[in-house]
Amino acid sequence: MKLGIAAAGPAAPPSAFVTFRDEFCRTIERAAELGFDGVELALRTPEELDVPAVAACLKATGMEIPCISTGQVFATDGLYFTHPDAAIRQAALDRVIGMVRLAAELGAVVNTGRVRGLVHEGESVETAKARYLDCLSRCADAAEPLGVTLVIEPVNRYEINFINNCDEGLAIVRQLGRRSLRLMPDLFHMNIEDASFEAALTAARDVIAYVHVADSNRLAPGWGHLPLDAIFNVLSEIGYDGYLTCEILPRPTPEEAARQAVSYLARIRRPVRIA
Repeated sequence: MKLGIAAAGPAAPPSAFVTFRDEFCRTIERAAELGFDGVELALRTPEELDVPAVAACLKATGMEIPCISTGQVFATDGLYFTHPDAAIRQAALDRVIGMVRLAAELGAVVNTGRVRGLVHEGESVETAKARYLDCLSRCADAAEPLGVTLVIEPVNRYEINFINNCDEGLAIVRQLGRRSLRLMPDLFHMNIEDASFEAALTAARDVIAYVHVADSNRLAPGWGHLPLDAIFNVLSEIGYDGYLTCEILPRPTPEEAARQAVSYLARIRRPVRIA
């Protein structure tokens, strides 16, 4: 498995759950020095990224951009797929398809997390779901010719009220049956919403494309109480060999959080086994 860390540009708002907020090339260089394999980019728009500069930085460091996340599209601009206003849904769709095109240049997956939206008061889950599936299908139409994977991230009920656990995310993947669509478990959200890490991960074993890691308190791994060794055992047993990317709070400082994360997770490059 490879190790990643989430980062955003210097103007990113507090709603972006990232460790580093800096110019992207500086972040990539620092993450490489610390021992990460890749940097996930939390973007508001595709235009934030100077692609030639970042490509040069990736080549120089041997780093990767494994994922582009879209949470700021929802949190900052209020654009999402379940919105009752068709114009806002279209704006969200246009933004995410722009991220898909960017991901094709970088070899990244696109996280369609909170941009899916919420179930509005007075509307049914079925109404919200129909809007969401329509937008997600149109994203898949754009992603598949480009070879880009879209990942669904279940998010806990305290942040959003739609697709909270892995079973619900898996059901969407199965229902649409699109080759570009996969699941992205997040251990922080799973700790709140999924009754069993083992059961949820095993049920989705053939569609997991990317994994977010944080401890129980959204701090760096090892600074909370999640049974991380047991979880990593399950991931190994189901054959997952992709990225474990840290989406952690920058506490006590970004540097200290990143150092703890890479130090703790480096253990997974060796066999981890609990008797």
